[in-house]
Amino acid sequence: MVEPYGSFLNEERFSYVNFLSKTWFVIRFSRWLHQRRIDLDHLTLGVGERFLQDRTLRRRGDATALKHFMTWMHSKGFIAAQALQAQKRSAVDALVDEYSAYLLTERGLASTSTGAYASIAHRFLGYTCPNGQSDLKTLAADKIRAFIVREARKYRTSKAASLLTVVARSFLRFAHYRGHIDRSLVGAVPAVAHWSMASIPRGLPLEAVRRVLAESKCRRSPCGLRDRAILLLLARLGLRAREIMLLELEDIDWTNACIHVCGKGRRERPLPLPHDVGQAIAKYLREGRPTSSCRRVFLRARAPWRGMAKSSSISIIVYRALKRARVQSASQGAHQFRHSLATNMLHRGASLTEISQVLRHRDPNTTRLYAKVDLGALRAVALPWPGRPL
Repeated sequence: MVEPYGSFLNEERFSYVNFLSKTWFVIRFSRWLHQRRIDLDHLTLGVGERFLQDRTLRRRGDATALKHFMTWMHSKGFIAAQALQAQKRSAVDALVDEYSAYLLTERGLASTSTGAYASIAHRFLGYTCPNGQSDLKTLAADKIRAFIVREARKYRTSKAASLLTVVARSFLRFAHYRGHIDRSLVGAVPAVAHWSMASIPRGLPLEAVRRVLAESKCRRSPCGLRDRAILLLLARLGLRAREIMLLELEDIDWTNACIHVCGKGRRERPLPLPHDVGQAIAKYLREGRPTSSCRRVFLRARAPWRGMAKSSSISIIVYRALKRARVQSASQGAHQFRHSLATNMLHRGASLTEISQVLRHRDPNTTRLYAKVDLGALRAVALPWPGRPL
């Protein structure tokens, strides 16, 4: 297995250090399997975990190497898909898997939303029903309230904490629908106090955006070319991090100077491609993007050359760009560029309808939040303070 696996690592352009580390792991793992007379038909992830438990053989990075090697073995048909699953699946895991399949197939949620819901549902069941269905049938309202009160304190904002109640109600509806509980417990989920329009959009000042973009122009490495193109997409078009992550080569129409973006609700919208944004993307594709069969526009900075796995990778790029430009910001995520674009458009005289079209809001009320940053218009409608001024 060492030679074909090594050829695969070469094709994926892994670095020399990673190549040696992964191939040496396969050699040691193969010797261990041979000594215990374990053939490929009996090779599972559980067997690999037994190898990792041997402290005399284990080295740093072996857990990652095992996962990568087992995934490659499955892709080549050497082992079945069941071999990649852990041997012990808890009752909570089984319920969460059933809930995830329900969200994907019957409710039509996107994979990212399903993953976020499943993560919270796993914590919910781990606290309220650690034994799975047997505990779920006797679930009481006080246990549900205790979970919400305990977990809500871990979130920085009430809006983020309110997702707990959304997922808890969603799972309880699912459990009642599938017959896991004989009554609806949705009413037992307490609400987290959160008022719409209560906050102010946290966007970067225009000068700070210019500093970040100017600093990114100085970076000539392949990673720097990629990051500059991403920052321009955020600043000029206000794209979401996930929209940039999923952008594919076919989505860019160079002839008509537009870009097709698949936004929330799986709706595709064409957007004009500004000259500087198109120029930055083209330069990355010509000089920075490694050769790969992946159709994503933006690839990882390290082999294997694939698209980014999570939208948080875009936020990490933004965080590092802010740090290099020495820009102080209360928020470090990618979404603040979207707020900055809307705020600057408003200051230049754009209407809320125009901002809604650029940001592709499905509900016009979502755009009303930016009216709070137009201080000039707010002063015109403000009522005089009663009494004499001090």
